[in-house]
Amino acid sequence: MGAGAVNQAVKAIAIARGYVAPNGIDLITIPAFAEIAIEGEERTAIRFIVEPR
Repeated sequence: MGAGAVNQAVKAIAIARGYVAPNGIDLITIPAFAEIAIEGEERTAIRFIVEPR
């Protein structure tokens, strides 16, 4: 959770795009907000949906 985790996720997606691009796969990322419960408390999280195009 937090800005550091979001930063690492975005970097990982960028690196993954580089790995699969030579095989003709173009990854797209759709960011979305999600409500999650942590220890009974509602929190807002960022969800990254990654799909091939």
